[in-house]
Amino acid sequence: MTRWWLIPLLFFILQAPASAAVEIAAEGAPPVRVAEVYWQEGTYFIAIDDILAALNIRGRWNSVQHTYSFPTPRGTAVISPGSHFVKVGGRFLPLSQRPRFLDNRLRVPEDFITQQLPNLLNTGVYYRNLAPRAPVPVDEDTTLDRLFALLMQDQGPRDVGRLRAVALDPGHGGQDTGSISADGTREKDVALDVARHLERILKMRLGIPVYLSREADYALTPQQRLEPAARAEVDALISLHAQASLRPEPQGIALVVRPREEYEGMSLEAAQGGSMKLAQHLGRSLERAGFQVSGIYQAPLLPLGRGNLPTVLVEMGYLSNPEDRARLTDPAGQEALAQALFAGLQNFADERRERSR
Repeated sequence: MTRWWLIPLLFFILQAPASAAVEIAAEGAPPVRVAEVYWQEGTYFIAIDDILAALNIRGRWNSVQHTYSFPTPRGTAVISPGSHFVKVGGRFLPLSQRPRFLDNRLRVPEDFITQQLPNLLNTGVYYRNLAPRAPVPVDEDTTLDRLFALLMQDQGPRDVGRLRAVALDPGHGGQDTGSISADGTREKDVALDVARHLERILKMRLGIPVYLSREADYALTPQQRLEPAARAEVDALISLHAQASLRPEPQGIALVVRPREEYEGMSLEAAQGGSMKLAQHLGRSLERAGFQVSGIYQAPLLPLGRGNLPTVLVEMGYLSNPEDRARLTDPAGQEALAQALFAGLQNFADERRERSR
């Protein structure tokens, strides 16, 4: 049956400024009202210029490098459209959503104000959403919640040290293209290509099942994206993505794991240890293979799901960087990347075997 009401709902979500407004102020200062607030993909976006103006900070857009920078006590903070991180010196701080241009202004998600700015400025930041959207009620026993909170669990290997099965999530798909380079290279395509290479290597070298969230160019719901990882025999989930910047210089691979606060009720070692250990092995294997790795980061990204199943999101490089793009679009480069990821998975399994003895 056609769900005719989805069309106006989708249009409402993706278009036009929301009627909301927010108040922002430095600690102890009177609040400044910002009326131009956008609602996209379940998140409020506010112009970075309006945020900093309310805090009496002057930012600058570099039209050559296509980055936005502003001073902080910790150094110059740099934001790049299309990147999930704020760069401060050699550190990368995660954002829940990538900054984006809306009506010709660079806008950031509201958690940038509530989570990143206080840390960057070493002071409190007052923030109030004057007309927040009511959260959608979620039954704790819904299928999606069970998938996130219960089924994304490390079931414990029956044969310690041997991977029983691996789930791969090639990001995006269908109308959701992900990042796009100037020459038209699409994130969704390179993610699926690398997943195919890794799938073949795992099956040939280990003879184990490999479950892909998608096997062709089609869109997925969040539940469908994580369903392969819900299988009891799956020992790890790798989510494959790529970034893009408006300037060509940024490059390299970033590895992302769940943040610590998503492990309620579990010890940090039991919960985060698997994902962090897997990310460390992947990073070392990638570096040994000659790939540039910027680091391991914690971020509450939806493709990471919840639970303690060892899960890593791999940002495989920048489609805006000629060197990264050439590697990600060349079958030989894709194969080399997949081989390095396989080596990291195998080393992760070997360490689990050694620790179990």
